[in-house]
Amino acid sequence: MRKIIYGVHQSLDGFIEGPNGEFDWPEMGPELSAYSLALCDRAGAFLYGRRVWEFMAAYWPQAESISDHPHDLAFAPIWRRTPKVVVSRTLTAAEHGARVVGGGDLGKEVTALKEQPGGDLLLNGGADAAGALTDLGLIDEYQIFVHPVVLGGGKPVFSVPGRINLHLVESRTFDGRSVLLRYRRAD
Repeated sequence: MRKIIYGVHQSLDGFIEGPNGEFDWPEMGPELSAYSLALCDRAGAFLYGRRVWEFMAAYWPQAESISDHPHDLAFAPIWRRTPKVVVSRTLTAAEHGARVVGGGDLGKEVTALKEQPGGDLLLNGGADAAGALTDLGLIDEYQIFVHPVVLGGGKPVFSVPGRINLHLVESRTFDGRSVLLRYRRAD
């Protein structure tokens, strides 16, 4: 069965976006970029919540005309060729060949995705989608990239109603700046 890996960038004080929704603070240095690209390249599909999907769908199809950052240039073709799934209660369809789940029984729909053959499912960002899938016990691994910035407020990385016990399986530093904390569910 495929795993769901939740990959998220957060500030040192635990936020995935700043008080005004800003996400201009993660730095994709060469080491972090190489790790991220390898993780994405072997993913069987990308999962997104609706808000993150809207950002991704607006940026990545035309990334090469917007950015000359090496990470963006390397990731854009990976994004275009990888199947995409949007977790949403409000969307019924999505562009770029993405499939939408969540209009019915989210647990059944995502479990069916996990049972399909292929590479793991990579959930990128999106505290609400991650919270819903965590609540259902469907996220197998959490990869939290902590960046050296304090935002002082914003959207917290987790939006779950109760305690989640996790087991640290790896920690790693990238570019002398960011730290990966890789966890699996302990229960």
